Amino acid sequence: MIARPDTGRTRAAIPPLVLIYGVLGLAPFLAPPLVGRLAPHLSGLAATGLALYGGLILSFLGGARWGMAVIEDRPRGAVVTMAMIPTLVGLALLMLPPSAQTAKLAGLAAALSVHLVWDLRSPGLPSWYPSLRILLTAGAVVGLVAGAALLRG
Repeated sequence: MIARPDTGRTRAAIPPLVLIYGVLGLAPFLAPPLVGRLAPHLSGLAATGLALYGGLILSFLGGARWGMAVIEDRPRGAVVTMAMIPTLVGLALLMLPPSAQTAKLAGLAAALSVHLVWDLRSPGLPSWYPSLRILLTAGAVVGLVAGAALLRG
């Protein structure tokens, strides 16, 4: 347990299985820029895969928050509504034309970052959740920004 300086509450360690799967889930964010760099003829495919995975994860995060909200007897309407937004933003970004690949990847990085802020400011989440989300969002944003910079095509 680690004392949280802002509240004095303790923060539990991230459950090992959650951490393992979370870190493994960074591979589809980090591999495409590397693949595109090592095999330039695959950069278009790598960028498409990176964008699709980013959109899926954004939707997954919204779904996770929706699921956490609706287990309550009286779900907060604002949270249920806000939890739908990541899926819609992800879909809108994925529908951008291939010529907007850089904007698509940068937009997904921005959307994941906004979702992180929402998670960090939300009460009622497991005490370990902020640590997990910071780690995973950082990895995802690095991959998406690298992809935006390196994967053109």
